[in-house]
Amino acid sequence: MLRTHGRYDYSALPERPVYAWPNGARLAVHFCLNVEHFAFGEGIGNDYAAPHPQPNQRSFAWRDYGNRVGAWRILELADEFKLPIALLINTALYDYCPSLIEAFRNRGDEIVGHGRTNAERQADMSLEEERACITEATAAMTKHEGRAPKGWLAPYISQTERSLELLKQASYRYMMDWPLDDQPVWFRTAHGRILSIPYAHDLNDSFEAVLRRTPSQLYCDNLIDQFDEMLEESVRRPLVMPVVMHSFVLGQPHRLRQFRRVIRHITAHREQVWLTHPGQICEHIEALPAGTIPGSA
Repeated sequence: MLRTHGRYDYSALPERPVYAWPNGARLAVHFCLNVEHFAFGEGIGNDYAAPHPQPNQRSFAWRDYGNRVGAWRILELADEFKLPIALLINTALYDYCPSLIEAFRNRGDEIVGHGRTNAERQADMSLEEERACITEATAAMTKHEGRAPKGWLAPYISQTERSLELLKQASYRYMMDWPLDDQPVWFRTAHGRILSIPYAHDLNDSFEAVLRRTPSQLYCDNLIDQFDEMLEESVRRPLVMPVVMHSFVLGQPHRLRQFRRVIRHITAHREQVWLTHPGQICEHIEALPAGTIPGSA
């Protein structure tokens, strides 16, 4: 018998109950913008080229470009097309560039937990270190936003075997670290259930641009194909399409130029889909009858 995680049971997509999103939509689309802060000269982080010795000022500056320039460009794009944004934040940004978070907060966007900094990851932490990371990030968000966050994405999408228990203890209602489905799924924890909401691990702008070197034109073609295929399939069943952005990746002018046509394509179908935040998806799922969502029976 193979070792298993015990978090969820197998569930075949075509065999599940059919439900709808608000206004009868069958495809929910949410836009996640990762804004991150990194320690200078230490810790871990993305690099656009071969790893370079510390202090690696070129990579630090490239990533900081997202906070100084790229995120503001994406904000303007969101305003132009009236897009809801889920802002996934490292809470170190509250000290470094609070006006950036304020600008999205003032739009009514959802602020989602993304750890303290992307110079660290939970998989490298002891139990007490990980608990402190989640506790400190949650406290900072609650203080600055006036409410506790609903959702969490771990820095580097990196969990330990106790992460879900710690998140549930910290009153998180959903997380986005497991790429197992195109619908939300309830996960078991020792303290009750937590919802898994789809997040793009495959068509992720950082993976595509930094790791795979996919040209922007092809990446955006893939996003359009993803949307079109999911929109057609959603006639048969409800689906969730996440669109993942990093401020220092898609905030580059040449990538944003291509990404703009993705947004034009999606918003041309605005009446058919639900453009939303992951927190709103969570609230909708929580209100459905038991047995509708995998893991809810």
